[in-house]
Amino acid sequence: MALNTHLDHRNPLVFDTHELGRRPGALQRLTRTIDAPKDLGIQGVIGVPEGAPVELELRLESVMEGVLVTGTARARAKGECVRCLEPLEQQLEAEFQEMFSYPDADDRGRVKAEPADDAEEDEDRLFIEDGLFDLEPVLRDAVVLALPMQPVCQDDCPGLCSECGARLADDPDHHHDAVDIRWAALQGLAGSLEDGEKDEMSGAEAGVDEKQEK
Repeated sequence: MALNTHLDHRNPLVFDTHELGRRPGALQRLTRTIDAPKDLGIQGVIGVPEGAPVELELRLESVMEGVLVTGTARARAKGECVRCLEPLEQQLEAEFQEMFSYPDADDRGRVKAEPADDAEEDEDRLFIEDGLFDLEPVLRDAVVLALPMQPVCQDDCPGLCSECGARLADDPDHHHDAVDIRWAALQGLAGSLEDGEKDEMSGAEAGVDEKQEK
């Protein structure tokens, strides 16, 4: 990833490393509760609602090439059961670890005399800018990995009836009488024959009545 530009220290997901310093081995532990940013999760499936509290526990370690950030994010995620379509909530705990590199150091922590020739190497790296780093992209990736791709309200959720859409968990005995399609045509033919017999009987009774009147 390219260098961050104009990071805002007022952003709750931007952290300052000046107090940590650049001496290798220095440690700093931070806790912070933030409001969840927009679209934090798997869009259309499950995620942390915008503005919901997200608790962060971070461990910042200064190394030669930058700052190694290890942390845990905790929040309540909301979504919809993929089986019965009922709303659901679950506790989210996402762990992550990411290296934020100093822009003036190579992979071995040495100061670079000239910019790197291979710009593609920098695309996958996150950088510290003026002592600040932005945790948001790391948090987003960690949350997506921690959430289920197919959330269910309970492991044994039976889902919905395929014929009428009824929620099967509300009525465990719910069922429909199955009709064998191989007999469906015969049943229709039998019904037609019964109707024909009734018509013949009605006609015969009408003839008898006419004869009796004469």
